[in-house]
Amino acid sequence: MGFVIGVVGPHDLVDDVAATCEEQPGVSTLRLDYDHESQAPAIVEAHAGAAEGWLFTGVVPYMLARGAEVLSRPAVFVDYSGATLLSALVRLQREGRDITRLSIDTLSPADVTATFVEAGLPTDQLRMLGYRPETTSKKIIAFHRRSPDHPVITCLSSVHEALRDEMQVLRLAPSEHSVRAALRQLLLTAEGQVQEDAQIALGLVEVDSEEGLLREAGALGGTLASFRGGTHLLVTTRGPLYEATGGFTGLPMLARLAGHSSVARVGFGLGRSAAEAESLARRALARARRIGNVAAVLSLRADTDIVLESVISAPSGEQNLSLIARRVGLSVPTLERLLEARDAAGGEALTTREIAERLAVQQRTARRMLHRLELAGLAERTGNLTSGSSGRPLTLYRLTL
Repeated sequence: MGFVIGVVGPHDLVDDVAATCEEQPGVSTLRLDYDHESQAPAIVEAHAGAAEGWLFTGVVPYMLARGAEVLSRPAVFVDYSGATLLSALVRLQREGRDITRLSIDTLSPADVTATFVEAGLPTDQLRMLGYRPETTSKKIIAFHRRSPDHPVITCLSSVHEALRDEMQVLRLAPSEHSVRAALRQLLLTAEGQVQEDAQIALGLVEVDSEEGLLREAGALGGTLASFRGGTHLLVTTRGPLYEATGGFTGLPMLARLAGHSSVARVGFGLGRSAAEAESLARRALARARRIGNVAAVLSLRADTDIVLESVISAPSGEQNLSLIARRVGLSVPTLERLLEARDAAGGEALTTREIAERLAVQQRTARRMLHRLELAGLAERTGNLTSGSSGRPLTLYRLTL
């Protein structure tokens, strides 16, 4: 089955963003463009019954639609910070512009500052106006006009149109990486909300000993039956599985099964039909087998797999790291440095900025590392830390390697 996404944004961005979304198997789009971001709520309201989720080309139309309370389906926006902002700086530098004196709107000042610091650029001559719900395009235009000697970086087509004949203006366009990141977030969110009551959760379980298995199935509100080749079939629904896994973040039953069996592998699939759920469960079990003797994986539509729990069994710590490295796509030396950072912090949670500093990498690289570890169940988010500025809080992670 396909997943229909309404892509909302200005005329010249919608087609490219939609095309990137449609690269994902099973995803189709409604291309809904506007002349001014203020039209976004009306567009969403007019097409509310046709889309299963919404992807906005920027934060402003998203916030306008959310403020108008017209979003009844999952919705995300493309983030222009990080890679998108950095590519714009490279472009301006190639054109001979002074990228240390810029007037930047909409983006979080904290994110802008972090990008400049990572690039080794000064920030003392930057003018920044972060987005607030009360901010209008007129206020943003007035902000930029107060410093006509500063080239402008804007996220809004309306601001670009108003200023392009009187100032140097570059409008940010979302990078493919940023679009894919937003799409992935949307698909994960939508998977948990679209037709939840109709979703079937089907698990394929491999164990040496059946002790405790019937009890675990009952705790999930499910039924247990024999499957092919000694594999057991566990059938339940999304709700009980969501509760038992703490929102798809772990599977405590795995450790209990492993207490009675040297092999404990579980592959769960979530689908709108038994056939779809079984197909996904097969994929999940196959990945669990690749991980090791004790592993649990949840497979969703849109080729999304989540490692719920795993225990890497190996005779030495070095081999453990090799197995983990293959699982998460990071090198052994990188994992060793992450362990050193964890130990230096005394096991306390660390922010992406702290990880980046300890590993001497850019902050976006640290975010990618932690995201991979989180999906593999080897890092967990424990909260947020206020950065002391008007920007978004820093996410805290605890490494559980």
